[in-house]
Amino acid sequence: MKHLSLSLLLLIFSAVAFAQTNNGTTNIITTAVPFLNISPDARSGGMGEAGVALSPDVNAQYWNASKLVFLEQPTSFSLSYSPWLRNLVPGINLANFTFAHKLDDRSAIGASLRYFNLGAVDWYDENQTFLGTLNPNEYSLDASYSRKFGPNLSMGLALRYIHSNLTPGVTLNSQQTVPGNAVAADVSLFSTTPTQQFGRDAIFAFGVNISNIGSKISYVDGGAKYFLPTNLKIGAANTWLLDEGSKITLALDLNKLLVPTPPIRNANGDIISGRDDNRSVVSGIFSSFSDAPGGFSEEMKEISYSTGIEVWFNNQFAFRGGYYYENPYKGNRQYATFGAGLRSGDIEIDFSYIVAKQENSPLANMLHLSLGYAIDGSKKPEHQ
Repeated sequence: MKHLSLSLLLLIFSAVAFAQTNNGTTNIITTAVPFLNISPDARSGGMGEAGVALSPDVNAQYWNASKLVFLEQPTSFSLSYSPWLRNLVPGINLANFTFAHKLDDRSAIGASLRYFNLGAVDWYDENQTFLGTLNPNEYSLDASYSRKFGPNLSMGLALRYIHSNLTPGVTLNSQQTVPGNAVAADVSLFSTTPTQQFGRDAIFAFGVNISNIGSKISYVDGGAKYFLPTNLKIGAANTWLLDEGSKITLALDLNKLLVPTPPIRNANGDIISGRDDNRSVVSGIFSSFSDAPGGFSEEMKEISYSTGIEVWFNNQFAFRGGYYYENPYKGNRQYATFGAGLRSGDIEIDFSYIVAKQENSPLANMLHLSLGYAIDGSKKPEHQ
């Protein structure tokens, strides 16, 4: 267990828990509950965190709920687990359970439970007096509905309840801290187009997901409120069908946080560049495209990129690779990913691994494990 003060705990877990900053000047956008933007499954985890336009699977509940209606099997489940930031605080892990069910050929529902365990942390005050051990944790509970609007187009809506208990039983500045609670929604779109490319059958897919549109969250009654990590994700994926069971997919996602960029302030706290970031959720979303102190060039730096490749052989074995890039001025997360998948009947097992670019990065040597199960609706029970 690490010996951390409360202020450092809040800094790590409610602001930049998974960012890797450089040693120069930065202007990082921070939010509460950043675990909501951590990739939950090993398939996209092995493809540089690209997933908004990938071929549908049950974990579309996170990436783009509108894809669920395109699932081949009527009912699917997935359980994923990832040890997280083991170089920072031992015991941190993310677990995710997802369920999807097609109501008919035009509609589907989904649900998921995501649990983020932040480990056991010893709490010391400024005088290094031991005050106890904290066991902070966060979770979200989701439900979604997706519907087709034509043979190749669908839209989805997901609703989310968020609970963040970072400082259980802690008093801060004579005020008792409380668990933070919030509600949010995702709005998504997905289109898929069969086509011919280079003399082969191919599928081009496009997806958009605006996630975590919701209320601010607070950890003290009547205290400061923090933005959720509202995020815009736009992506495309192109799949070439090599034969009946083999295919290659290339994917690209662009991500941008839709929350205010912190302004530049002088020693007195007066804004000298940028705009006041203390505003409503709606205002924060719309102004996030034009409020960076550095203007358009800084706005472009706030876009991160996820690229990935997936190769399936005989519809049984998959190999994946990818790269995630975030501008050094905005967090500097840069890493390669690798992954593999094995499918046997209705069961699929996936694994992914992160190789961080920066030396001593807390993201180095991270992994995801996923286990999926699909119920084949075409199978009929045998008569006794």
